[in-house]
Amino acid sequence: MRTFLLTCRLSLSLLVFMVLPAQAQQRLGWVYQLEGLAVYQGDADLSEGGEFSASRTFLRATALNNLEGGNSFGLSASFGRFDYSFSEANNQPWEDIRDIRLSVPLRFRVGEAATVFVSPQVRWDYQSGASASDGQTYGVFAGIAWKLNERLTIGPAFGAFSQLEDDDTDFFPALLVDWDINDRWNLNTGSGIGATQGPGLTLSYALNEDMSLSLSARSERIRFRLDGNGLAPDGIGEDKSIPVVLAFGYSPNPGVSLNVFAGAEFDGRLTLDDAEGSELSRQSYETAPLAGFAFRFRF
Repeated sequence: MRTFLLTCRLSLSLLVFMVLPAQAQQRLGWVYQLEGLAVYQGDADLSEGGEFSASRTFLRATALNNLEGGNSFGLSASFGRFDYSFSEANNQPWEDIRDIRLSVPLRFRVGEAATVFVSPQVRWDYQSGASASDGQTYGVFAGIAWKLNERLTIGPAFGAFSQLEDDDTDFFPALLVDWDINDRWNLNTGSGIGATQGPGLTLSYALNEDMSLSLSARSERIRFRLDGNGLAPDGIGEDKSIPVVLAFGYSPNPGVSLNVFAGAEFDGRLTLDDAEGSELSRQSYETAPLAGFAFRFRF
């Protein structure tokens, strides 16, 4: 949604899949998951003139081997594509952006109630026409979650990733929460396929055993390497916003989840840097409508 959307410093979404559901007993052996997303962002006015829209697709495949004692290891691979359309040629910083990710999630139990996880990851964010290696970053997500009782699992997490423009490390904390407030209401940090800087926050209400409504919000930021043409040859682009969406979910069984959603992106900003990482321009964009769907299959 950008709650299931965009892509910058790799989301904790896979780790939510690894850690929070792991508090419930999973079957031993290999478990596979396939997730997909399609989103359309409507026209948004740019502060430097014109407007833009965007469409985004994302696909991820994950394999986890659940071992005795609540431990596991696995492999996850994903591919995303973001197509931007700008109305004015002199204010068109980029177009087709690619996102590729590989991660090796590891999980192990500590005592009766705690689960520790570590997920080293590599990703490539780059404009079509640029070299994928020029858009490479790497890092790790790690954290620990405690099952305090049958209704509440909580714990700290963090991400530490290299950056495209310099040798600094982008470090950000996060909090994992899965709280069954009562039999229908749940507050959690969400699974957010394609999300960027850690999990957002989702409040959901179970209409019945198969259907639910949810309200989600998160902060999103994607940075990517540009090609040798355009307004900033071999430079770096950034898209940052705060998406808020309302979703309807349908899960006929534990292995299938379907969602349709609509909402808006707030506080949007596009930034253009040169090849050295120095800022060339920054422009805000008006609130943009969002709509799309997502799916997840486990088997």
